[in-house]
Amino acid sequence: MKLIGSTTSPYVRRIRLLLGDADYDFVSLDIYGAGRDELRRNNPALKIPMLQDGDQAVYDSRVIARYLAHKQGIAALSWDQENQLTLIDAVNDSCVTLLLSKKSGIDVDSDTMFYNLQRERIMTSLRTLAAMVDAGEFNGWQYPAICLYSTVDWMAFREIVDFTEVDSLLRFRDSNKHQPMIAETDPRNA
Repeated sequence: MKLIGSTTSPYVRRIRLLLGDADYDFVSLDIYGAGRDELRRNNPALKIPMLQDGDQAVYDSRVIARYLAHKQGIAALSWDQENQLTLIDAVNDSCVTLLLSKKSGIDVDSDTMFYNLQRERIMTSLRTLAAMVDAGEFNGWQYPAICLYSTVDWMAFREIVDFTEVDSLLRFRDSNKHQPMIAETDPRNA
């Protein structure tokens, strides 16, 4: 198996954590620079991560996780877990939008509908996820917890969100820093 991505992507990190110490090759790309051509050759959606397993290509982190679970005989996620992933992905997508816009020189703090909607989605979803953490819904180190960890740590790394109202998310992250492959996949080491 070959996983293509970047060392700073929270979507790639979640798959690297899911794979753990499995035997696979990791190809780290600068997807906004020299690695863009390789990304184009491997994934028509121009997204990371991308998994190549023999002749099977899988183009999205959520689909890769389902593919790996099926391959490893792991039970499918429950509908509640799927909803957790939807919230995590919504936060992640909006935060990536803010980061890329800011890197493009756009004032993301302006009072514009598009960025107001992104900030609203982020905070509404984070409050719901924090309540789920407080209720113990992420106590096991399963794929939804891995995704939440990757997203929260990435947001803290990129300094995108003020965690004041949702500080239980930082406590969740800190309580899981000992999990396998966390140090090896830390985006700060990129």
